Amino acid sequence: MNLSYFAIIAALFFAMNIGASGAAATMGPAYGSGALKVRRAALFLAGIGAFLGAVIGGGEVVKTVGEGIIPQAIFSIEVAIIILLASCLTLFLANVIGIPLSTSEVTIGAVVGVGIAFQALYVTNVLYIVSFWILVPFTAFVLCFVLGKIISFAENKWPQLKGKGRWRKGLAILLVFTGFIEAFSAGMNNVANAVGPLVGAGVLDSSSAIWAGGAFVALGAVLLGGKVIETNGKKITSFSLLQGTAVSGTGGGLVIIASVFGIPVPLTQATTSGIIGIGCAENGFQLWQKDVIKKIIKVWIVSPVLSLVMSYSFIHAFLHPDPYSVVMITAVIVATFGTISLYRSVKIDNQVSAKN
Repeated sequence: MNLSYFAIIAALFFAMNIGASGAAATMGPAYGSGALKVRRAALFLAGIGAFLGAVIGGGEVVKTVGEGIIPQAIFSIEVAIIILLASCLTLFLANVIGIPLSTSEVTIGAVVGVGIAFQALYVTNVLYIVSFWILVPFTAFVLCFVLGKIISFAENKWPQLKGKGRWRKGLAILLVFTGFIEAFSAGMNNVANAVGPLVGAGVLDSSSAIWAGGAFVALGAVLLGGKVIETNGKKITSFSLLQGTAVSGTGGGLVIIASVFGIPVPLTQATTSGIIGIGCAENGFQLWQKDVIKKIIKVWIVSPVLSLVMSYSFIHAFLHPDPYSVVMITAVIVATFGTISLYRSVKIDNQVSAKN
């Protein structure tokens, strides 16, 4: 019974962090552009949107996380705790290092790690999910590139569409609405990351888990999302109201579609790809955008692999002790970080030599 309480507490804590990092960011464009001038109001709308998304449409993704990746017979309270622990620890380490990871990819990676440890994995379903991880950001880029071209043409022909004069209020309302839709999609898709393992382990039924998870995602957005929305808002202030609307509407719409099919997808990467699409439409493909694309690819790879290794290691360390596997995993991690460190040292030495 104590383990059940611990699992619930861990899941709800995870849900609050999802709300703070994911749901709060959805109102960044509206807040940064001045469409919503009060930060607390922006966070409150993000929380409400995320909560409604969770309770109205979060069931399919919860079902996928709870039983669509590994057989439900494998799930136990201990396994649920390991998945949550691996996900939270991976995100914590990433935050310490300064690497932005996707909560959806981290959670799915942790579940897959458990499946590999038990040698029971629905490989077809995993490949189906991964295909969406590629398709959604690519589609967001293409749609926002096309919309960006249309918006640039329209704003040049009708300058009032840039949000000045009597058009500003209507455009601001439209941006707030699409931000709310994006928050709705965040709750619809991301609540499963926190409560899916609980449902799979039978700790909570799906309905109770979704309501509790949605409430804590909303709570996290309102109470802990201030820093995120400030950062996110400042990043997009150079966008016009229509451009911000295109990014939020595209990202939110694609994630809602994925959620209907029960596919957990990274909202952050969809939004980032949309921002790149808008940027390319207006300024062409610049060098900084190549760096952003490299960063997206690195995050896409690192997020699930790191949590996969974590959960696999925890299974063999605590549930099915296998010291040989743990030693090998530790050796691989040490060798990987050691190689990276050596590479950086050599690169620095070469740069110093070149200057001299």
